[in-house]
Amino acid sequence: MTDLAQAIAARPIDVSVTVRPEMPVYAGDPGVTVELARSIARGDPANVSQLKLGAHTGTHVDAPRHFIPKGEAASELPLEPFIGPCAVVDATAESGPLGRAAVDSLELPTGVERVLLKTSNSALWDRDAFEPDFVRLNADGADALIDRGIRLVGIDYLSVGDLNAHLLLLGAGVGVIEGLDLRGVDHGDYFLVCLPLKIAGSDGAPARAVLWPATR
Repeated sequence: MTDLAQAIAARPIDVSVTVRPEMPVYAGDPGVTVELARSIARGDPANVSQLKLGAHTGTHVDAPRHFIPKGEAASELPLEPFIGPCAVVDATAESGPLGRAAVDSLELPTGVERVLLKTSNSALWDRDAFEPDFVRLNADGADALIDRGIRLVGIDYLSVGDLNAHLLLLGAGVGVIEGLDLRGVDHGDYFLVCLPLKIAGSDGAPARAVLWPATR
């Protein structure tokens, strides 16, 4: 049986945040509006919701074009980095920027290619307002992950790192997932499926991310 077939035999864990009005969004990003463009109550034959939100709302994927002008758009991203075995790593003890020393201290499993960082950020999803003081990678931390051959990194708040960390990760072809909800997830091995919306020309895309516990 394949890894995927084994994974989906177990109960999935949704690690996406719920998109809603007045949810936390990165400072300066568009907010969320959900309203009925057509309504049964108003005499229309069906309800049709109209959504207004930024490409980097809630659980989302960064495309290289987010920081690299001629980089790949969301519709051009390869899906392979976003599907496969991954490790959820406990970084809740870290309180500052995640540099090389912090990454080294996480003792990433040998051979792991996809890493989701569970930090103290997870508690921030209980707040409606954006919290600018959150744990993220710096350039040294991003370099440390690239040196280890990481193909994808995810984090449990609205940015994986500072500008230089983004440039390093996206420039190296590393997939980036931001806005994960890892509050109910223990550290360990999982199978990840994260599918960004296929939006032409966009610098990012909302996504639904799901984990299955790894089978032995």
